[in-house]
Amino acid sequence: MTDEQTPAEDVAFEADDASQEIEALKLEVAALKEQALRYAAEAENTKRRAEREMNDARAYAIQKFGRDLLGVADNLSRATAHSPKDSTDAAVKNFIIGVEMTEKELQGAFERNGLKKIDPAKGEKFDPHLHQAVMEQPATDVAAGGVITVLQAGYELMGRLVRPAMVAVAAKGSTGPSTGESAAAANPYASATDGDNSGGSFDQKA
Repeated sequence: MTDEQTPAEDVAFEADDASQEIEALKLEVAALKEQALRYAAEAENTKRRAEREMNDARAYAIQKFGRDLLGVADNLSRATAHSPKDSTDAAVKNFIIGVEMTEKELQGAFERNGLKKIDPAKGEKFDPHLHQAVMEQPATDVAAGGVITVLQAGYELMGRLVRPAMVAVAAKGSTGPSTGESAAAANPYASATDGDNSGGSFDQKA
């Protein structure tokens, strides 16, 4: 305190310094709080990104393993489709039952791990994102753009296409029942090259 300052002036000066110091500390606390929140948000984003990448890696591993087993599933399906079910031989019947049970168990394992079979019903509209048309032919029982038959089932894993279903499709001018989507049915392959080229190509053989 100088000789010119009174005790009251000195107290006021110290109070002003304390007020400025408190204000500075408040600003510092606010800045640190904002920084802490930003770091927490970045940590959460990093955690989510790591989890997403880990899930993608796990899904890719399952996809590769599942794709390796699709040939087995195809062979079992062909075996059950062409098995002599009318055979009277007990050994043959038991063998057919065993093959059918093996196929059913394999499909069950696929489903439990998110691998879904794509097997469109007759007359179902051709979907370029899930189906691959390998044959086009006129039909009297399926409308234009509808699936006539499935030549090879497709599969998808958690919404990601692993293999498109190979199908025969009713040609333009087919006289079967309408699918209710005449515009798409009239040109069922128009969107096959749009957007996602996930396997919905058309390879005309007929």
